Amino acid sequence: MDIIELIKVIIIGIVEGITEWLPISSTGHMLLVDEFIHMNVTPEFREMFLYVIQLGAILAVIILFWNKMWPFQSKKKNGSVIKKETFVLWFKVVIACIPGFVAYLLLDFVDNCYVVAAALIVYGILFIVIENWNRGREPRVKTLEEISYKDAFIIGLFQALSIIPGTSRSGSTIIGGLVIGVSRVAAAEFTFFLAVPVMVGVSLLKIIAFGFSFTSAELITLIIGCVVAFLVSIVVIKFLMSYIKRKDFKVFGWYRIILGVVVIAYFLLK
Repeated sequence: MDIIELIKVIIIGIVEGITEWLPISSTGHMLLVDEFIHMNVTPEFREMFLYVIQLGAILAVIILFWNKMWPFQSKKKNGSVIKKETFVLWFKVVIACIPGFVAYLLLDFVDNCYVVAAALIVYGILFIVIENWNRGREPRVKTLEEISYKDAFIIGLFQALSIIPGTSRSGSTIIGGLVIGVSRVAAAEFTFFLAVPVMVGVSLLKIIAFGFSFTSAELITLIIGCVVAFLVSIVVIKFLMSYIKRKDFKVFGWYRIILGVVVIAYFLLK
């Protein structure tokens, strides 16, 4: 791999690590990145690569939230103790994944630049409107553990909307949480939990579809992309959790609107 290709992979890994967790649409950003950065790989590998580097981002979530995600607590004298509340939370995650799984099987959307732009703008407006509507309201659900099975399913319905390019998986689930009265922190944390089975499942499907016959250059590209996405995700997740404890999501809404307008303008003038 030459230095130019290495820089391309690093840039894509950085974009993935940032946009996967902030509610600003990784698809919308990858669409723009693809206009200016062309990897010297086959189209089949590139498509698989853009999904599989999500595994690096997921590893960051698992490490940062390990204590909340792992259902066994180690005890020096009595061995491992099962944390029932963690098992219950994972059952809620399974419930939330069902609508998205059905949507993935039944629906298919093409990554059209105008669809992406429209989704960026619409969800940007929704973030601003919902945050204004919630101003002064006390969240009904303040912690991750307080999310009910009904709440989880409703959030899952919103996650299913992320099949539309430009919507943002994290953006749609966070909006779903805010609409039904879940606090920003709890909505974001539940989004991280949801991401684990969804993104791991999609990545594995892409690898199976591609096949396991990687060249050495492809394997190096994949590893570097995952490592960069992992390192950037660590920083971004910590930033997001700190930010939303003090402020709302409106800044991301305005960013989405501006980006959507930029995407439309760019492709109209292209």
